[in-house]
Amino acid sequence: MASDWFRRFGAEVPGSGVRLVCFPHAGGAASAYLGLQRELVPAFDVLAVQYPGRQDRRAEPPVDDIGRLVQALADEVERELVPGAAGVDAPRPYAFFGHSMGAVLAYELARELDRRGVPGPCHLFLSGRFAPTPQGNDTDRLDTDEKILAMIRRLGGTVGAVFDDPDVLEMVMPPLRADYRAIGTYTWRPGPPLDTPLTVLVGDRDPVVPVDGAAGWCEHTTAPAELHVLPGGHFYLDQRTADVADIVRDALAPAQAGPGADRLPATADAS
Repeated sequence: MASDWFRRFGAEVPGSGVRLVCFPHAGGAASAYLGLQRELVPAFDVLAVQYPGRQDRRAEPPVDDIGRLVQALADEVERELVPGAAGVDAPRPYAFFGHSMGAVLAYELARELDRRGVPGPCHLFLSGRFAPTPQGNDTDRLDTDEKILAMIRRLGGTVGAVFDDPDVLEMVMPPLRADYRAIGTYTWRPGPPLDTPLTVLVGDRDPVVPVDGAAGWCEHTTAPAELHVLPGGHFYLDQRTADVADIVRDALAPAQAGPGADRLPATADAS
């Protein structure tokens, strides 16, 4: 896959099943999903989105607008993932997993693909994020570096001595500023609900995403939806990766058992 946006850690496994596209949190990079990829391969083909402005895309300016990110990603999905597109040899279901800001991108991307009449994801996993509302949320509106770093400390992200190094700050602050500007200026526009199954995940000690706020996602689809509350804070995924992988396997079992399931590797866990 020749794409600036998608990263696969390791070679693609021939015959792997559902393709899971993972969207990182604000300030995050594709490598945030390395642990989940290790849990799910070879039964699933796991791709992580690499936003501009970080890791191997560090030389590119970060994008500070959710709408622009969604449009760019929709173009990329059409080129790389949709059956019939160039380089897509055979129909293969795909799903989205988004954490925090990534949940907003996964959701809005599914809506955009639906508007375009493009076959969308077979399932959405929305993690560590409250459901969108017209008025938004004050925790997203951080207009200074000090507020951004304070929020990262509150969420339990990497802080401390790492951010005492001016060289590190110079490297990480541009994408952080852009991501928080993107999510802080994001406005949800009401529209028809999706018809895509949803799995909502949240930590029981998340300091900014209450369980009832996350549960609100279930109202954004006419398809089945379920909520999983896991032990941990905002970044519960780092400690509960195996549990999350089990939830993914269970939710995607119907799609995994569809056409082509007989081509899965013998070692794959498609339960």
